[in-house]
Parts: sequence; structure tokens; C-alpha cells
Amino acid sequence: MTTSSRQLHIAMFPWLAFGHIIPYLEVAKLIAQRGHKITLISTPRNIDRLPKLADPNLAASINFLKLTLPHQENLPKNAEATSDISPDKVQYLKKAFDGLQDPLSHFLQISSPDWIIYDFAPHWLPPIAAKLGISRVFFFIITSWATCSVGSSSSAMINGDDQRIKPEHFTVPPEWVPFPTNIAFRFHEAKKLLEHVEVNESGLSDFVRLGLAISGCDVFATRGCFELESDWLKLLGELHQKPVTPLGLLPPQVSLDDNTTDTTIIEWLGEQNRGSVIYVALGSELTLSKEQVTELALGLELSGLPFFWALRTTANELPDGFEERIKGRGLVWTSWAPQFRILSHDSVGGFLTHCGWSSVVEGLHFGRALVMLPFLIDQGLNARFLEDKMLGKEIPRDDQNGSFTRNSVAETLRFVILEDQGRIFRENAREIRKLFGDRELHDRYIDRFLDYLQNYKTG
Repeated sequence: MTTSSRQLHIAMFPWLAFGHIIPYLEVAKLIAQRGHKITLISTPRNIDRLPKLADPNLAASINFLKLTLPHQENLPKNAEATSDISPDKVQYLKKAFDGLQDPLSHFLQISSPDWIIYDFAPHWLPPIAAKLGISRVFFFIITSWATCSVGSSSSAMINGDDQRIKPEHFTVPPEWVPFPTNIAFRFHEAKKLLEHVEVNESGLSDFVRLGLAISGCDVFATRGCFELESDWLKLLGELHQKPVTPLGLLPPQVSLDDNTTDTTIIEWLGEQNRGSVIYVALGSELTLSKEQVTELALGLELSGLPFFWALRTTANELPDGFEERIKGRGLVWTSWAPQFRILSHDSVGGFLTHCGWSSVVEGLHFGRALVMLPFLIDQGLNARFLEDKMLGKEIPRDDQNGSFTRNSVAETLRFVILEDQGRIFRENAREIRKLFGDRELHDRYIDRFLDYLQNYKTG
């Protein structure tokens, strides 16, 4: 790690989802460790829910600015993040988010940061920052292949030039990808994608937000590295005519020596055989339907494998008698679970994941083979990429409605974790941990990023 010579003041403004805020915080810590000043901007309740900074040096370098979210009558009281609301309410959260324009503009005017790093949602931010002479980084937590797959250029997103208006148009690789790829949407995923093309209650579509955010930046930053995705990173720059600066994979910095983990979890894992347990976690943003919970539960039961399931619901959503039948072999955990600590445990042999990129990075950091059950838009594309790399296998689903069965869950789990044919996934996952866990490599990406910011000249 190097310390850059000239101290920068960098403001950061993520979208109101913890899947976005947490990676922004991780980048903030890495930048602050190198001697720079950070102002991380969000709403009061979101900032209060972030993990505390234990390092006093970091606490002195990172300032958290709380901007009050304007009242929006269609949002529940105290709803300040996507995890606080159902998916149909997110459009109203975006409408409230747009109300942060004036207080953010005031902060930028009086504080004059050198750079602002921002997300896809504040379409109004780039011209404000440009007028104030503040340079702009667009940092998208979505992978480069997923970003390349949804639009040929930012101007097409803004102007609605993309004529692909049927789900079938998204189920094949885009014509602008010049190399062979299997990355395309399933039909049920493409139907959900079209919702982001349509104007919502905030007054514009997500595609327009994204296009305006990209077109107004000076540099496009992404959570990735050339060692994994060089073709996609090159294409990303060509499609949007912007310099692209990877930040590395941002492997987690959590200490394994902390004492915050519930001893029940570690004791249970310690009772299992090495490499036998499947860890099941589908992210903090997802709420499964009762049918999905049932099929997943019965699939875990049918697999015969020991499992630890971090389940974001209550136990009464589980099938009748399920917990009694799997007692001793499976553990269902309905409160917060320390994912990093669990994945690091020797008894864990595989990871059933929704393919959110942060979770994938953590899983492959420890060389865990993946069993993939994606739900949100980019997650399916991540699953295609990872299956092409033979790092995991996707659970088969009905292409029309996205449903899955207990049998498909059980068969995929056994294939990846137990069967000889699945050995390639296990071996590849163990091998790629050398890349995902290479702290020095990913630190160099942050160093190069900061060198770019320090030496950047407008015009």
C-alpha cells in the first residue's frame, strides 16, 4: 500500500441500498488509509446502521454527512433504504432521493471537494458538480459484463434509442459484444429488466438515470480487475467513451479474530466434517415467497447435505416439521449471520448464493464452489459468467416464470458438493482464491486509481 503525496477531499454519494452503501464504505476506508479525506453522504438512519469504524485513524479521516430524506407520502415512516420497503415502493424512494438535490448542492458549494464519487441514481448530480468545478467518478457496483449487457451507449439509454422492447430481444448476447459469450438474460429475467426501461413514479426510468450518470462522469470506476475480465473492461470503455478504472475486487477486510460471532454458529460448524457444509445466504435485499422458501427448504432436506441457512424470514414460513426433520444436520439462522466468518470455516465446502457480487467475492475469497440461485437483474448475468468459468453451477429454473423445484435444488447441490463430475467446480474455486484473495494485487488497483485522481487534468 502506498500513501499518495497530495491529500484529496473526496465526497461519496451511494444509492440508498446497503448493497451499494457497503461497497462505497469499503472504498472509503481504503482511500482514507492512504491519507485522504472522505465525506460519505447518506441519510441519517442509513448512516446510523453502518458498521462502526474501529480504527481511530479511519474515524478521523471519514466524515459521515447526514442529509434528511424528504417526506414522501407513499413511503412508510423511517423508510430510508431499499431493505425497508417492498420492491414496488422503490420508485417512491427514488422520488424522495431526488429531493436531496438542494442540500447536496449546498454541501458541494461550501466544501468544494476535489472529486465526488456517485452512483446511478442521482441523474441531476453531474451538471451541478461540473458547474462547481468538481471532478466526477461514476462508481457502479454492478459488474462490467452486466453493465455492457444492458446498453450499447449512455446516449441510447438517455434518448430511448434502444429498440429492444420485447423480452426475447434480451435473451441473446447483445450484438455489440465482439467476442463469444454466454452472457444473456433468461426470459423471466428479461421481463423484469423491461420494468427498468419504463418511466416510474419518480418521473423517469432507471435506464435514463444510468445513462445520465455515466454521460456526466469524468471516469468510470468499477469493482473488477483485468485478471478476471479484461475483455469486458475494454468493451465498457468503448461503449461509453469514458476512461475505465477498475478498483480491484475489494476483498473483505474483516478481521477473523473478532469476538462478535455468536458461539452457537462456530460450535455447530466445528461439529461438522471438513468441507461438508453448504452455506446458504441470498442477500439482505431479497424477500422470498412462501413457495420459494418451501422449495428451497425441501431441496436442502432432500440433498442429504449438512447446511447452515441464513434466512431473512421467520421460522413459521418453513414447511411443517422441517426443522425437526433436519435437526443436527441443518441449522436455520433467522437473525444476523457473520457471512465472512462462516465462509472462512473449514467445514464449509460450498456456497448457495444469489450471486450478488459482494457475496461472490467473499465466497471465492475462500475458494468455495458456488451453487447459484439468482433473483435480481445483474445476478443472473453474474451466474452465467461464473458458470462459464466453471466456478459454480446454476440451479435450473422454469424459463418463463423463474420457478425452481426442490428436486432441482437437491440435485445441483449434490452435483457441485459431492459428485465426481462436480469436482471441476470445487478445484477451480480453490484455485481462483489466489486471485480473489490477493490483497496486494487489489491494493495496487486502489493505488493506481488514486494516482489517476491526483494527476487528472480537466479539459
